[in-house]
Amino acid sequence: MTVQWIALTRPVSPSIARCELTYLERQPIDYDLAQRQHHSYQACLESLGCRVEPLPSEPELPDAVFVEDIAIVLDEVAVITRPGAESRRPEIPSVVSALQVYRPLVSIVTPGTLDGGDVLLLDKTLYVGISSRSNLAGIEQLRALLESYGYDVLAVPLTGCLHLKSAVTQIGKGHLLLNPHWISPADFPGYRCLEIDPGEPHAANALLVGDGVIYPTAYPQTRMRMESVGVQVISVEVSELIKAEGAVTCCSLIFKDNSS
Repeated sequence: MTVQWIALTRPVSPSIARCELTYLERQPIDYDLAQRQHHSYQACLESLGCRVEPLPSEPELPDAVFVEDIAIVLDEVAVITRPGAESRRPEIPSVVSALQVYRPLVSIVTPGTLDGGDVLLLDKTLYVGISSRSNLAGIEQLRALLESYGYDVLAVPLTGCLHLKSAVTQIGKGHLLLNPHWISPADFPGYRCLEIDPGEPHAANALLVGDGVIYPTAYPQTRMRMESVGVQVISVEVSELIKAEGAVTCCSLIFKDNSS
């Protein structure tokens, strides 16, 4: 298979049990199982045409596996974020080192905060959730940084969840998966919104790579809804990462290999 994308990932930290939590109760996390699940996730990425490039391990940084929060990688530029949780900021230097090989870099600075999990790119528009991790100052900085590249940045309200991508993700061209209790479909005019099964409130996070969607096995009813409208679903078990308030988009930074 021809490699079309690069996927930066990071090994699960042995300190993951000390992860930041906002909406979930703390539960025991099986580190060995989390590692095996993460390896399976990487295999899914490779099966869809990604070249997986692991970042250095960060044993003392519990949330470091969730690399998506540290950058927004576009075709022309990469934005280094300033995570809303101060404990996440030591993750930045290694991501900078990896990305500077592939893209020019710009950065969010104080007083702005921005998590990559709050940013959904649809065509040339970045929808950014106003959350406990991303503030209006960070969103305004993102808008200013990307204006010259022709991108629009739209702030959208959400409730009841950690990040925008906890509430809505893309599952195909013009097609979104969405929890209507956490975000309004009206914020995405022109897009078809498939609602999750109401019994699976955390089921809106899916990772679109090419024509395939990597999706947790934890939400079978929503999976059936996606498959009924023709979505190609690749299932992966991520139970331990879910306990850390993670999801399938969180665990990689995927971008086009401009050198190919």
